[in-house]
Amino acid sequence: MPSPKNTKAGKPHLRRDDQKWVFDYIVKETGKVFHFQPDGRGRLPRTVRSHDMIAKHMGLAAKKSERLAETEAEAGHRETAMELYYQAALQYIDAQHTVFETNDEKRFLHGGAMRCYAKVREHAPYTIEHLDIPWNGSVVSGNLHLAPGEGKKPLIFYVPGCDQTKEAWPHPYYNQALQRGMHVFTFDGPGQGESNLRGIRLTADNYEDAASAAIDQLVKRPEIDSKKIGVYALSFGSYWGMRIAAKERRLAACAAPWASFVDKYYLMTEESPRYKQLFAYLTQSTTEEELDKVVAAMTMEGRMEQITCPTLIVSGEYDPRAPIEEVYRLFDQMKAPAELWMLPDQHHNGSITQKSRSSVWEADIHAFVCDWMRERFNGVPVKHPGKTLWLEPSGPGPNAKTVTYKRRWFDEFELRKG
Repeated sequence: MPSPKNTKAGKPHLRRDDQKWVFDYIVKETGKVFHFQPDGRGRLPRTVRSHDMIAKHMGLAAKKSERLAETEAEAGHRETAMELYYQAALQYIDAQHTVFETNDEKRFLHGGAMRCYAKVREHAPYTIEHLDIPWNGSVVSGNLHLAPGEGKKPLIFYVPGCDQTKEAWPHPYYNQALQRGMHVFTFDGPGQGESNLRGIRLTADNYEDAASAAIDQLVKRPEIDSKKIGVYALSFGSYWGMRIAAKERRLAACAAPWASFVDKYYLMTEESPRYKQLFAYLTQSTTEEELDKVVAAMTMEGRMEQITCPTLIVSGEYDPRAPIEEVYRLFDQMKAPAELWMLPDQHHNGSITQKSRSSVWEADIHAFVCDWMRERFNGVPVKHPGKTLWLEPSGPGPNAKTVTYKRRWFDEFELRKG
């Protein structure tokens, strides 16, 4: 970590840096840098024994996958090569994410991700276009996954989380949106991927402006039905996605799983130290006080009621970054037809089926959200407007004919008593 006497923009010394010794121990023991609640080891290699080692060892794993991909491509095994290039791209993305400075190591690792994903696009079974979009004197980028077939089709505008980039979803061999006849545009807005490498500084409100510039370009595409565009915003992306929905009137739907749009105090102060370090870099703050001011302005207060499109929110009952009462408080401010799916006994990265997963694209939430989006595009009204669906793991799920409406685990006992 930077010395308190030698701080610089994007890497100020933070009070939580004093926790580095125990954070490094947790990284070594769990293979995780956040989301410590679920059982099992994280994706980090066993050779990683401190946070500082992640970039190198994940980068080496990525390089190995890339070499395998090159060999399979030379052997004419296009399908295997694409799978390996995609794996390498995800590993490079994980590696570069931990470098909180735009230096040679960051450029090397991010360059590897872009190089491998270019090969993914080359070998993919459908067309994936890399789009550069002029914005605010710079450029923001995205990947447009085009569903095959004639005629205009709906579009899902995917907003990744703060520790993801546009390459993370969908997997070209398991594209849940394409399976349902929908295009996907995945975005590197301010604070993500290519935007970081271009020096675009994240502010409290510039993400939605960049997204609007991207939508301006997308609605001109002959393949896209401009009346059927929905934002799918995951994890911290749910904050950005809800801000987009509050601003944009061109959206037909918004889905925000793994809700992270509440007060950022919980993420920055009570969650892993990783997040405040990351946001110091993303905002290019020179001091912790400057960072605190930017983060304090990252709020949905006064904006929930500005959303007009049908909205789905999904949250875990014990998500440390989104306390349940805070989620309810903001949800109750909404005037648009919206429903909330609450996942009992789950934390962040909640699953409808509570199955384990090894990568972002495997999360079952993608399938449920794509179904929900398709229904909105087809004009089906929100089934449970203003309601909280309490989705027990032993229950039949959010689309059952009978669902449980409640907000607290003990509500049924209170009702019986009354």
